[in-house]
Amino acid sequence: MTNTEIISSVKDERLIEKRRKQMIQGAITLFKKKGFHKTTTREIAKESGFSIGTLYEYIRTKEDVLFLVVDAIYGEVQSRLTTMVNLEEPSLEHLMTIIESYFRVVDDMQEEIIIMYQEVKSLKKPTQEYVLQKERDMVDMLKRVILTCAPNVHKEDADLLANNIFVQGHMWGFRRWALQKQFTLEDYIKRQLTYIKSVITHL
Repeated sequence: MTNTEIISSVKDERLIEKRRKQMIQGAITLFKKKGFHKTTTREIAKESGFSIGTLYEYIRTKEDVLFLVVDAIYGEVQSRLTTMVNLEEPSLEHLMTIIESYFRVVDDMQEEIIIMYQEVKSLKKPTQEYVLQKERDMVDMLKRVILTCAPNVHKEDADLLANNIFVQGHMWGFRRWALQKQFTLEDYIKRQLTYIKSVITHL
């Protein structure tokens, strides 16, 4: 499933995009408070600023809304990270800058990322696979950056390192409540970058 494959009775693509953005923002607000299962489509419509009838002109099921939310969250993270990638002048410092940016994006979007992981299990298997592929794409992007900026790293090591970085970012998102008792975001980033740089320089 993709965004464009969700059935809409409206044909105006610009209007579809506008209404679905409203829907996504409304749903995220409610999912933060109540979770996916306790939120009704009527509540989503109201929070989005239109009627339940209008809502069903743009989607068919509540799962469609969840898919749009998860897809939008991944898209935002990937977009913000991609803007930082410049492989025309690769260097270890540029790699560190990209990793730092990723950690900051996760911190900024912590609640959205938690929603995504908590609720993705509610999607049907084919839709889950689409969403998981987005995660694999992000890890692959990190792997390409590692291989370009640190050519001494072998492909197998780059694959593992990219997955580790991805998880370290999400660890701050999931465990921030505990980690903040010892570390500020700045401390966390500084320490993680020190560990990552040490691993890369010793490979």
